[in-house]
Order: sequence, then C-alpha cells, then structure tokens
Amino acid sequence: MTGENRGTSRYDYLVVGAGFAGSVISERLASQHGARVLLIDRRPHIGGNAYDEPNEAGILYHKYGPHIFHTNSDQVVDYLSQFTEWRPYEHRVRAVVRNKLVPIPINRTTLNKLFDLDLETDEEAAEYLASRADPVADIQTSEDVVINAVGRELYELFFQGYTRKQWGLDPSELDKSVTARIPTRTNTDDRYFTDTFQAMPRDGYTAMFERILDHPLIEVRTGVDFREFKDRAHEIADHVVYTGPIDEYFDHRFGKLPYRSLKFDHQTLQQDRFQETGTVNYPSPEVPYTRISEYKHLTGQESDVTTVTYEYPSAEGDPYYPIPRPENQELFKRYEALADATENVTFVGRLATYRYYNMDQIVGQALATFRRIDERKQRDGLQPAAVAAE
Repeated sequence: MTGENRGTSRYDYLVVGAGFAGSVISERLASQHGARVLLIDRRPHIGGNAYDEPNEAGILYHKYGPHIFHTNSDQVVDYLSQFTEWRPYEHRVRAVVRNKLVPIPINRTTLNKLFDLDLETDEEAAEYLASRADPVADIQTSEDVVINAVGRELYELFFQGYTRKQWGLDPSELDKSVTARIPTRTNTDDRYFTDTFQAMPRDGYTAMFERILDHPLIEVRTGVDFREFKDRAHEIADHVVYTGPIDEYFDHRFGKLPYRSLKFDHQTLQQDRFQETGTVNYPSPEVPYTRISEYKHLTGQESDVTTVTYEYPSAEGDPYYPIPRPENQELFKRYEALADATENVTFVGRLATYRYYNMDQIVGQALATFRRIDERKQRDGLQPAAVAAE
C-alpha cells in the first residue's frame, strides 16, 4: 500500500500516524472534502497498535496485544461499518486468585467461588461487599477507590499486585481514574464490558484499515519517520494532522511525558485451546506477566493449533499508557499550550492528547476533529473541494 515518492507534489494534508485517529481523519478529508492526503507512519504497516496479521501457523493474532472492540456510540458503529462486517463477540476475562479461576470484574460468582459462599441475589452480594468495604472519606487515589468499594482483602488479591506490575507504581501513587474504570458487580454478568455494541471486525483490523484508506486521494507511506519531514512539512502540505506523542513533536522541550510500555511474548501451541476465555489475568506479584490472551476466542478461527500472548509491562519501549499522576498532567498542559499556539497543526489521538482512550473513543475524537475542520472551512468561506466540484 506504500505510495511512490511524488517528489515536489503538494498535498492538502500531511497526516502523521496510521492508527485509528490518522486513518479516520484521512478518510474523512479525502472522501468529504476531496483533499489530497499524505499519510505516513514510522512502523512498516498501517493500523497502529490494532494491527493484526496471520502468523506462520495461519492464526490471526494481534501483534501489539489483544484489541477488543466495544462501544455505546451508534455514530462510531455506523462509520466503521462502512469498512467492515462484524463478528459478534463478548469478551470474558478470568483472574487466577488463590489457585482459582474466577470472573473479573468481581461479581457474585467471584465472591461465591473465592470465599465458598452461597450469595443468591444482588442484594445479598451488595450487603456482603458493604460488610467488607473500608469507607474512605476523601477518595484521591486508585487504592482509595477499591478499598472504599470492596475492602482491603479484595484490593490486595485483585488490584494491588496487578497495578504494581502494570504501572510500576503502587495504587496509592496513581490517580483514582485508573481503578475507577473497573466496576464491581453484584450480579452474575461475567462479561468484561457491558457496552451495547460488542463485536470484532470479521476479517480483522488490518483489513478494515485497508478499506478505510482505499481512496485515490490518500497516499500511504509506511516505514517513514515524521522527523524526516518535520522541517519541510508545510512545503509538503498546507496542514499537518499529528497523532504521535505530543512531547516528541516539540523535541521534549519540557522533558519526556511518562508512559508505560508492554513487551509481548507470542507463542503458538500445538493444541486446540489453551484457556477457557479470551484473557486470563494474573494479579499475583509472584507472576511476572499481567495476562495471557488467546486469539481464537476473539476471532472464532478454527485450527488444530492456537496462539497466545503473554504481556509483560515495561518502563521502556513504545508508548502505550500515559501514567495518570497530577504532575504528569501538569507537564502535558505545558505541551498542550504549545500545541494550541502552533498554527496549521492539529493534534489528535491518544498520544497527542496524553489520554488513555479506547478505540471507539479515538474514532469518535477523530470524527469530531474532522467536523471542526469542516466547520472552520465553511466559516472561512473555503468550500470543500468535493462540494465545489459538484
């Protein structure tokens, strides 16, 4: 898909990063405005972290760890459905705790299995959790959130070790938003997500990205670093859409924004199934990895072999998770002020806005960013080329 070098040709937009944010923006600009777009990515492929491919055994796996699509946004579903059919899939996760395999998020089944109880109703489960909770008057940290909801024992069993591994920090050092994302249930719903739409792209994420970018006005160049273009970016295009790390764009002027990364160990095993659900978490600090995922659950693929991925959090490597601490947010705000003052550059996406977003949220953000570009053109009397040509 990589385009040929067009030399001194000018583009309307240079889009940096071929993940969800960059690809959706590119498609909208080309299809709705008739804009000529040059999309570049430093990796040798499109799709960002959602990239998937068949391995040597023919198993479709996610190179950068499992990506499960779920959303409550009809707008996002309608948009992506132009480029993919869907395979219904509801993700379920188990956690290995005290040598037992129990549902996570914690639900009534988890409590019954772990503590040999016989809670039969939501009310009984709620009363039990309330009896274990240790109320925190002023909730500030991730530790506060969990202890306030379920008490210290469940906090230590499910959250403390996992969080320390994932973030390299104790929950008491992390913003309350980290564990606030994880619900505690009193029913027996063992789905990891409860969104109204839960499905996987039928042919995989990469196939969906290929269709998104299959437009004659979009030229894609992979294996290209923006640093090679930055000094002459506005000779190449009138406007830059940047989806990379915001601190990198400004040459780390105020210092690096902290991220956590991941290392992946992909293994293909000579067996039909490895585990009973798509993902199994390992909260124990004695286990070096945080989780194991098995892709055949996600894709519905049938094979005599299976591929699994062990995830090891790391301080080094590609930026995956912005570390949610007040001082990091303050540092980001300094970069955001620079971004706001930078003309003819639009910053969009997880890395450019230093936020942990799900895939559907990134698509929604990209669509909203396009709408703002569209409104600005109309306000400035710059009729989109696609309209002008009619």
